[in-house]
Amino acid sequence: MTVSFYGSAVADPVFLPDEALNYIATHEFDRPTLVLSLDRVAQQYDALAGGLGRAAIHYAVKANPEPEVIRLLVERGCHFDAASRAEIELCLQQGAHAEDISFGNTVKRGSDIAFARSVGVVLFAADAEEELEKIAVHAPGAQVYLRVIVENSSADWPLSRKFGCAPSALPGLLDRAVALGLRPVGLSFHVGSQTRKAAMWGPVLDQVAILWNNAKAAGHDLDLLNIGGGFPAFYDAPVEAPRGYAAAVMEQVHARFGDVPRIMAEPGRGMVAEAGHIVAEVLLVSRKQESDLHRWVYLDIGKFSGLAETMDEAIRYKFLTTRDGGETGPCVLAGPSCDSADILYEKRPVNLPADLKAGDRIVIRNCGAYTTTYASVGFNGFPPLDVVVL
Repeated sequence: MTVSFYGSAVADPVFLPDEALNYIATHEFDRPTLVLSLDRVAQQYDALAGGLGRAAIHYAVKANPEPEVIRLLVERGCHFDAASRAEIELCLQQGAHAEDISFGNTVKRGSDIAFARSVGVVLFAADAEEELEKIAVHAPGAQVYLRVIVENSSADWPLSRKFGCAPSALPGLLDRAVALGLRPVGLSFHVGSQTRKAAMWGPVLDQVAILWNNAKAAGHDLDLLNIGGGFPAFYDAPVEAPRGYAAAVMEQVHARFGDVPRIMAEPGRGMVAEAGHIVAEVLLVSRKQESDLHRWVYLDIGKFSGLAETMDEAIRYKFLTTRDGGETGPCVLAGPSCDSADILYEKRPVNLPADLKAGDRIVIRNCGAYTTTYASVGFNGFPPLDVVVL
């Protein structure tokens, strides 16, 4: 299926109608705007749920916390991974049950732990002794799962440094949790954001299976495996379809862990990224000198107004313009702010139409994840990213 956009044709890799792109093509916008299709979110959820089988989806709220998204997922029976008190409150306001929310951030304020426990949240993440001590004080007797560091370089955005304990520290933390009166029920990990192929999970699952079996042999009655996120979205490289991808991951999980009583998955990007596109405007096209082989293209949106994931050029968005179809050339893409770090793509320039100019509309595809919440700063006075939910 293709979607017409001012004379261009864009192949949709999953062959689904693109309600958001069609809306953009027929409406005007006076500032950068994310247009998000709830129908597409529902389709992605259903596909992932079908592939994951009996694993419970805990949607990573941070990916896109629009209330309409949360409400839709509540109605579909989804559970939630919350990183803060505000995200817990959001889920509860949209009808989620507290027992279906896990407090998945391993760095929590004591008062927020107490709040979560007071409203009925029973499951908490930790990766350090002091965090266990905080949970024991503010949520005595709570269930905890311990996040472990895994070695993985296959993801487009590895997440193996900031969160998690070293494998060698895990036995001591499990024992400490028991001594504090907590219930250490399982382990969690993250293969890395945008893990494009299900086969890439294998080496990580091998690492975690060893830790899981060692913990069981040491007498810990683990019954919860949290496989985290990593479910990919289509950007500039092919990815496997969500249902088949999720099913292939679960096949690998069962092969290594057997019949685990409880399995959690925390998709965020894979649930909402392809449901939304950002419509923006070209502010300036220039060359620093006549001999330059590339142009500089400045947009009215940048790293500080929604596109933080272009950091280190890890996430490579696709672009549509009103001039597609003709000659193109390499461009360095930058945002509008006065911060010199506000450059989106320079190491690998983006090919854009040769006749692109100021005032032209540009659409950034598959931006439904990790854009609106990064766009709340208002740096240089540029307004936060606007949102239209369909």
